[in-house]
Amino acid sequence: MFTTNEQFSNASKASIEANLALLSSLSTKAFDGFEKLFDLNLNAFKSSLDDSTSAAKQLLAARDPQEFLTLAAAQAQPNMEKAIAYSRHLTTIASGVQAEISKAAEAQIAEASRKVLELVEELSKNAPAGSENAVAMLKSAIGNASAGYEQFSKSTKQAVEVMETNLNNAVSQFTPPAAKAAKAAKK
Repeated sequence: MFTTNEQFSNASKASIEANLALLSSLSTKAFDGFEKLFDLNLNAFKSSLDDSTSAAKQLLAARDPQEFLTLAAAQAQPNMEKAIAYSRHLTTIASGVQAEISKAAEAQIAEASRKVLELVEELSKNAPAGSENAVAMLKSAIGNASAGYEQFSKSTKQAVEVMETNLNNAVSQFTPPAAKAAKAAKK
């Protein structure tokens, strides 16, 4: 009986240590993502401020309404391109962080499942006669939980890929009409 208690104790300790390592890893990855997002927003803000100041100076220097409208239209295209670039960069950051977190979580879950199955296997060796069905049900439950997580993980990855594809499609469909409108406004 002492061996079983010791096995549970060791398994619990290993599980807690693994969960702490996972939490630390996920926190680091999330913090890195937030740091990238902060840098992106800071750079976008600085660029926007500089561009707005420059645009305001140009618009205030316009000599007549036609020149004012021409200048305003000319500024639309670069602003649209910057917004599209920002969206793409934001999506890249988000999908990168999601991929890193998924990778770390998958590795941790695979390792935890392996350890649980090893523990169940070890315990089943010392299990009393007639408990084979209970051990088989426990192994089946663990296998089902692992399969369920794998399916959830695949579905999440597919959803992220669809989101990225839709964003890229929207950007590619929106860019030509915006360019056309900017050129028409210049005329």
